[in-house]
Amino acid sequence: MKARFTHGHCALAALALMLGACGGSSGTDPSAPGTELRSDKQRISAPDADPLDVDAQVAGNTAFALDLYAELASRSDGNLFYSPHSIEVALGMTWAGARGETESAMAGTLHFVLDQQRLHPVFNFIDLALISRGEGAEGTDGEGFRLNVLNAIWGQVGYSFLDEFLDVLALHYGAGLRLMDFMADPDGAAEEINVWVEAVTEERIEDLIPPGVITADTRMVLVNAIYFNAAWADPFEEELTADGPFTTADNRTLSVPMMHKSAELAYAVGEGYQAVELPYDGDELSMLILVPDLGTLAAFESRLDAALLAEVQQARQWGLVDLTMPRWELDGETFSLKEMLTALGMGIAFSAAADLSGMNGTGDLFIQDVLHQAFVKVNEAGTEAAAATAVIVGETGIPPQGPEIVLDRPFIYLIKDRPTGQILFVGRVTDPI
Repeated sequence: MKARFTHGHCALAALALMLGACGGSSGTDPSAPGTELRSDKQRISAPDADPLDVDAQVAGNTAFALDLYAELASRSDGNLFYSPHSIEVALGMTWAGARGETESAMAGTLHFVLDQQRLHPVFNFIDLALISRGEGAEGTDGEGFRLNVLNAIWGQVGYSFLDEFLDVLALHYGAGLRLMDFMADPDGAAEEINVWVEAVTEERIEDLIPPGVITADTRMVLVNAIYFNAAWADPFEEELTADGPFTTADNRTLSVPMMHKSAELAYAVGEGYQAVELPYDGDELSMLILVPDLGTLAAFESRLDAALLAEVQQARQWGLVDLTMPRWELDGETFSLKEMLTALGMGIAFSAAADLSGMNGTGDLFIQDVLHQAFVKVNEAGTEAAAATAVIVGETGIPPQGPEIVLDRPFIYLIKDRPTGQILFVGRVTDPI
């Protein structure tokens, strides 16, 4: 069956303000660009997710997060920041349409340990749990704790997507389909998506999709955006911040503002590292910091895996920690995950051999690119962070295999006007030199 739609409704005023007006009034053409259409299914607010499935998939998500860290670290010796959750959710929505070898390759790369029927309810459970956090807690700016996780999809006007695919996105990701004419104005479509991302990340993620990435062959863009703003449970006192030395990975010593406090915290000391966990207001989220011994960053990264994280968790103990740490901020630029995800095993999804037939019932779609951008700011008050991921899906446009043609003998040629068929020149080549 092909897609059926009903106009979306804004159930919550605050969410409506974030997302903009929902799908049109009675005078709106439901096939017009810019209209938001939805599956006639409503998001499941109490997903039936087995706790064992949740634990298993969280372990899988952790494994992917560290696999991706290794790939990113191997390609850059500078600062890194990304949201594995945002990437997993955006690709989880995409995986709902994957079949065959593509489905298997994506699952292996992303460490999806559950089948289609069990994974999407688990992702829904996790996201709904996240957005319930921080009730009554503070943000860094006095406006209250925020942890917003939002999904949206944009699809080509006039293109047919399967009901079953759109139902999964509606039921488990709360994502309605916004109609867009990628064929007529690819860069205009990118700009409209960027405006949405900027709004829901409180202007921290800008220009997620650069010009030229969306093409006339694009048929769908699936986006996840996450915004986090939380105060420390025990903020640092600004008057205690003072310049101090920081030794970089390439052994340079810098003088930077260093925050300081003494507080009862969970900490661990293990082979080649120290660790400390800083809770945020409300005690529902925390920042776990791993500090390798000086000069051993690369060696520590080489053994950073789920087992080491488990070791750190088990080694934690409570005590009065005298903590000194820098402020930092990273306003990252958009980068492509295509090469890294290919290296991790899902290259087929980016090729003409991709099978995303669960989206449209045919085998002519593939992932053109996966884009990611992240922002983080850590200071005496707490942490502000944001990220967004866009999965660009397009038609392969590759014609059936034809014969090999070699111009190694005399040939005739014509130069003609294509719209009218008018022949302007005719020629023959019997001796090209």
